[in-house]
Amino acid sequence: MELAYLSPEKIQQFIDNALAEDIGAGDHSSLASIPAESDSRARLLVKGEGTLAGVALAQQIFATVDPSLSIDMMITDGEAIKYGDVAFVVSGKARSILSAERLVLNCMQRMSGIATYTSKLQHMIAHTKAKLLDTRKTTPNFRLPEKWAVAIGGGTNHRFALYDMIMLKDNHVDFAGGIAPAIRHTQEYLDHKELSLKIEIETRNLNEVRQVLETGGVDIIMLDNMSPETMQEAIAMIDGQYATEASGNINEQTIVAAAESGVDYISVGALTHSVSSIDMSLKAF
Repeated sequence: MELAYLSPEKIQQFIDNALAEDIGAGDHSSLASIPAESDSRARLLVKGEGTLAGVALAQQIFATVDPSLSIDMMITDGEAIKYGDVAFVVSGKARSILSAERLVLNCMQRMSGIATYTSKLQHMIAHTKAKLLDTRKTTPNFRLPEKWAVAIGGGTNHRFALYDMIMLKDNHVDFAGGIAPAIRHTQEYLDHKELSLKIEIETRNLNEVRQVLETGGVDIIMLDNMSPETMQEAIAMIDGQYATEASGNINEQTIVAAAESGVDYISVGALTHSVSSIDMSLKAF
């Protein structure tokens, strides 16, 4: 999966930081109770239904803890899972398996929950042209796995962070003094810094859509908290000049109508901030 934020260096940095948080000076429980030479194996048991995510990350976590550990995969990222499935078997030093266990489970449970919900919503709008987007409403220091899970579930990643795209939200517009000055200042800033970043601007009503069209100079117009009927009017006004994104109050009850309005993208913060993890366990056998 070719995603800019999924460089080997970024993934390894995430793993190193997470292991430092969890293991610190040492996994004293395992060091105290398990002989150093003891070998064992454990299987990842699924206790729910949905879409599996986090296997590739789990492989790298195990390899970081102990490169001699062996992983035998039965189910890979993006595949359907049900209660009782075994995703993989890990074999090797018992101490190493135990030291990696919690980080692997924490990542895979949450990532699978995100991938499952993303897949569900994406299927609901599959009959339209709209693409499902995530947001920056992510868990601090856990954004990389969360956005990775959205992609595994069939969604599309929006900007990763504040540095890779310009998004002029309502507060930016209000603080800048309106639509036109917000866009103008942004263009001047990008020219001065010699940056090439896409510009998206939020609009709250049809009047603000008109102001954006009169000003120009953006790539995407966000239609925030608008009814499907209002979004249809806005899309007719925009007439293909810019890509459009529906945002705000998007859930299972409203997403189909939003998609059928003709928007290009639909952003859903709940993909990452309100999902339930899929229960899993790593059990010796």
